[in-house]
Amino acid sequence: MTNATLDLLHTRRSVKATDLVEPGPDASAVDAILRAATRVPDHGKLTPWHVQVLHKPGQARLGGFLAELFAKEIPDANDKQIAFERDRPQRAPLLLVVTSKPRIPHKIPEMEQLLSVGAVCTNILIAAHAQGYAGQWLTEWPAYRPEVRTFLGHAGEHDRIVGFLYLGTAREAPQERARPVLDDVVSEFR
Repeated sequence: MTNATLDLLHTRRSVKATDLVEPGPDASAVDAILRAATRVPDHGKLTPWHVQVLHKPGQARLGGFLAELFAKEIPDANDKQIAFERDRPQRAPLLLVVTSKPRIPHKIPEMEQLLSVGAVCTNILIAAHAQGYAGQWLTEWPAYRPEVRTFLGHAGEHDRIVGFLYLGTAREAPQERARPVLDDVVSEFR
């Protein structure tokens, strides 16, 4: 007897954002992905995260901002480099931006809140895979820039972008990669 959930987890594989093509998740699929994303452990029911959905217009707007920021910071940047930054958020049909919004101070440790955000990102990838889509979770330099957080509307002192999740259809089936040998990463404490 096979277990469909385990089969799904055992076959999930990241696909490079540049290898994600149309069709991307439609409104119904995005809704299912977001409902799954929010079904994560959340000690204290704090919902210390926020997910933004960027379709092509939002991706283009973010891309324009990244290109301007990059050109300002790297005055010697050439047109090709600036174009790359403009295209960065537009590499896949759909982009989800996941931001950590921890409650600080709070009796629930910040680390537990951050782990909840990581679980949101993981559930997004699994839910996309369950519907036949593929994805890639990236951070890259924009995630660490306060100007990008502010541009996206996250003004909290402790707000941090945890991931840019690119979703779409894999151009071709992803190749399996080597996985850790369980004996190398798992032990029993007695």
